[in-house]
Amino acid sequence: MNEAVPVSRVTDHGTAKLMPDVDRERAWLLTVDGAPQSYVDLDEPAHLEFEYTRRLGHVLDTVAEPGRALDVLHLGGGALTLPRYLAATRPGCRQDVVEADRGLLELVAEHLPLPDGSDVTAHAADARAWLESAPADSADVLVADVFGGSRVPAHLTSVGYARQAARVLRPDGVYVANLADTAPFGFLRGQLATFATLFEELAIIAEPGVLRGRRFGNVVLVAAHRPVDTAELARRTAADAFPARVEHGRALRDFTGGARPVREEDAVPSPVPPSGAFGIG
Repeated sequence: MNEAVPVSRVTDHGTAKLMPDVDRERAWLLTVDGAPQSYVDLDEPAHLEFEYTRRLGHVLDTVAEPGRALDVLHLGGGALTLPRYLAATRPGCRQDVVEADRGLLELVAEHLPLPDGSDVTAHAADARAWLESAPADSADVLVADVFGGSRVPAHLTSVGYARQAARVLRPDGVYVANLADTAPFGFLRGQLATFATLFEELAIIAEPGVLRGRRFGNVVLVAAHRPVDTAELARRTAADAFPARVEHGRALRDFTGGARPVREEDAVPSPVPPSGAFGIG
């Protein structure tokens, strides 16, 4: 018998652990310093376990007609859950993944190798620095899921960062990010004001309890120069095991209120999650 056993390794930015799922034969949970980072099922790469990841997947499903191959830039790598998902659902995608922790990339490559034929290139680099050197108009989708521990780093929250994201995206491209906040939503409102300076269309996806300020949680931000299919996103997210709500248009502008775009000198990380918000065990 080749029973899967947990793997633990000190990488460049923390202690990474790969823990097998007892209910799925070749599925693994990746944590870094106790915070869940990724879930991967090697036999079923289209399976998205985490709620926020499924919401990101819904966005990726609706940015273009089904099956169309896309050029995708991922800021934040983890165990490459979404690159695997796109390789399975949109064969032929060309994908770049930027992950600051080289040791984590090596751990994932060793224990959770990508399927043959996946056109995914991993880069060990800082997300902002790599973005600033990337070619203009080179991506159909930019996925940002970067957390230093359990916080979005400050240098990925400013107007300067949003400007670089807009530069790298093609005119019909879509930016999608995983953020985290709670009432009074100072961080989230600042991000909405920031991306509104560069993109005409904005939407957010989150559980109703998070949007009502009842608890800390993930919020998916979507930004584009073209209309976002919010009706289809609402239908898909409402059908999930943990339904979410899509906010856009006037309601989202009202939510943003008088928040100001984040200047470089004022940028701060996302809030510290309350104890136990994202941790395991």
